[in-house]
Amino acid sequence: MDEEYDTSKTTVPSNPMLYVPKMMFFTKGKGIHKDYLTSFELALRDASISDLNLVSVSSIKPPRCKIVNREEGRKHLMPGQIVFTVMAKSATNEPNRLIAASIGLARPADDAQYGYLSEHHSTGETALRAGDYAEDMAMEMLATTIGLPAADPTLTWDQNEEQWKLSGKIYKTQNFTQSAEGNKGGLWTTVISAAVLIL
Repeated sequence: MDEEYDTSKTTVPSNPMLYVPKMMFFTKGKGIHKDYLTSFELALRDASISDLNLVSVSSIKPPRCKIVNREEGRKHLMPGQIVFTVMAKSATNEPNRLIAASIGLARPADDAQYGYLSEHHSTGETALRAGDYAEDMAMEMLATTIGLPAADPTLTWDQNEEQWKLSGKIYKTQNFTQSAEGNKGGLWTTVISAAVLIL
């Protein structure tokens, strides 16, 4: 039989549900060194993820994906493991230059729906400003993924409740941001922020 048409060799694809993360945690770090790459490695160490093989992915928080703290999340990972992450990073060797890396999260109050993660890498912004921008970006992108224009008039921020409302539904946002000033001696300074997804 022609091998090209031999259906006995067909394999059934793995269950796609095995690739939907069930848990995630946020982490951040800063590294300073004369070499850029080493400063990045030190930032990963500061974030407690340098021993993992990190694969960058885009930006969906899966439905019912539990958010845990870094210590709890690390209990489910082993050195050398391939791990999916949404990561923001920024670096400078300019003395006193302000840099920030921020992950924003927008998620429906209904955990059965998916949410959206954004990465923001900036220079010249405070951590507060970078974090607010990352949150707003995540919320606007979530709005567009559910078919609404980014400037939809039903998208409003409730300052008292600290939540977004969109078409009558409630969404919550948060950010995880690392900022730093460039090393005064001109060494490389790198900051990272990451959402680490656990299968």
